[in-house]
Amino acid sequence: MHYRNIAIIAHVDHGKTTLVDGMLRQSNVFRANQDVVDRVMDSNALERERGITILAKNTAVHWHDDKINIVDTPGHADFGGEVERALTMVDGALLLVDAAEGPMPQTRFVLRKALARGLEPILVINKIDRKDARPDEVATLTFDLMVELGADDAQLDFPILHAIAREGRAWREGDAPADDLTALFETIHAKVPPASGAKDAPFRMQVANLDYSGYLGRLAVGRVLQGTVRAGEAVVRAAADGTTERARVTKVFTHLGLGRTECDEAEAGDIVALSGVEGVTIGETLCHPDAVEALPIVPVDEPTVSVTFSPNTSPFAGREGTYVTSRHLADRLQRELLTNVALKVEELGGERYRVSGRGELHLSILIETMRREGYEFSVSRPEVILRERDGVVQEPVERVIVEVPSTAMGTVMEALSSRRGTLQHMDPGETRARLEFRVPSRLLFGFRTAFLSMTQGEGMLSHVFDGYEPFAGEAQMRSQGSLVAMEPGEAFAYSLYKLADRGEFFITPGTEVYVGMILGSSTRPGDLNVNVCKNKKLTNVRAAGSDDNLLLTPPRRLSLEEALEYISDDELLEVTPKAFRLRKRVLDPNLRKKAQAAVPTNG
Repeated sequence: MHYRNIAIIAHVDHGKTTLVDGMLRQSNVFRANQDVVDRVMDSNALERERGITILAKNTAVHWHDDKINIVDTPGHADFGGEVERALTMVDGALLLVDAAEGPMPQTRFVLRKALARGLEPILVINKIDRKDARPDEVATLTFDLMVELGADDAQLDFPILHAIAREGRAWREGDAPADDLTALFETIHAKVPPASGAKDAPFRMQVANLDYSGYLGRLAVGRVLQGTVRAGEAVVRAAADGTTERARVTKVFTHLGLGRTECDEAEAGDIVALSGVEGVTIGETLCHPDAVEALPIVPVDEPTVSVTFSPNTSPFAGREGTYVTSRHLADRLQRELLTNVALKVEELGGERYRVSGRGELHLSILIETMRREGYEFSVSRPEVILRERDGVVQEPVERVIVEVPSTAMGTVMEALSSRRGTLQHMDPGETRARLEFRVPSRLLFGFRTAFLSMTQGEGMLSHVFDGYEPFAGEAQMRSQGSLVAMEPGEAFAYSLYKLADRGEFFITPGTEVYVGMILGSSTRPGDLNVNVCKNKKLTNVRAAGSDDNLLLTPPRRLSLEEALEYISDDELLEVTPKAFRLRKRVLDPNLRKKAQAAVPTNG
């Protein structure tokens, strides 16, 4: 049997997980009567809710004499740690591009990593049945992108397939539309080389991922680089720092379809999961005891954004969470470091921890996961991580691509220019315009909400980390203050109605509030202390209009990402299993006023 290991590369929502569904179905992995959900590879609850791939996952199909190991890689650059590990296990790549949208920022990020590893891509232009499909132009744009990213002649000589992944169909460019994915499997067989590695050499494997079984403990996932491994054999765990430890493999699993299949032995080229090697971490090498050699750790790009985690100290602390102490928080963050190699955690003292990641989405997924596990904690405003090179302070910059109605193009260009953005490319269409900017990462915080308002919800915004540039200078992007509770209790509709002209509320009548809790956004600069716990006084005197129904403006419901973007330096996000709440760091309004007075002002 030949092993052909491929990764699927695509921007978010371009259909790669749907394409994997079709490959699994047409390789007879499922029974004829088996009920299988769509996007079956998105097994994580958050992945199914958000429609994105977060974790790199393995599956495999048989095609004639080939076993095709498929690695479904995340499409978002914030999960680059997953991408970089996944690419170490493969010899080829399927580059999936939307027939209308073309290459997008996340396509650029993952493709750059694949080309740097020498992988030769197969271009699959998906959603070819869209009315606005432009396959020829998309193929040209992809070629230009690969030239820009430094692809060699072999990589530029890529085959092109047209596909409708939702219907499980693919065919070669220029051929008649097909009814199945035969052309895709044949192209993989012809283009992706069989996995190399001497089967008679001593066993060696580098751990690319970790999993956990309640029966077997920690599972080490990776590609067998050489030799074979059998259940019951002794291996040596070699760390990058030179330390070694002996262990014994208890079970060997290979991938097929959605599950793992236990086998007696696995050979070079296959992607396997091994149990019995407790304490193993990502990047370590498992070797035969007679040939111990630690392979270099796969480099992962440095984090660009950080937040501070701390125990919840609000008056509602401990009401809703199961794990509320700093010890719980520290233990959970240390466990996350075992599998999330792109994350960094630093203890700051005072029960605070600085958590650094690849972007806001990377950190927000961690926050949401911990919240669902029962943790309760506070999070500070995201901050970009600056660095110094040759005496020059540099900051991370994002490549931003927006597609907007032509009527909103001027407004969006003005907004991004005010955020120190530089226009790189403009494609004004008859009805929609496509703009490409480079914008400092910190000045994009909070832009998405404003962008949706500018485009009346019709705009598309995507961005990806694009390197470092000299610091662009200070800029204050939030011009509005907050409405802050000055009395504890229950919010009444009467008070919210009377305060409606003061700002936009985040809460509804009946919400329990505490002093220092942020209730909404003010219409003016500076914070405004308000009392929403005051109800209408009841009298026995009736007057015209006194019993009218109160028509309240619907509150603005903030998502986790929007809440992180909203808070300023003197505010915190309170995260519990049941709610997100915004609050001031200093809850007492008198103490806040004293702290503000103590801050020196210019001039």
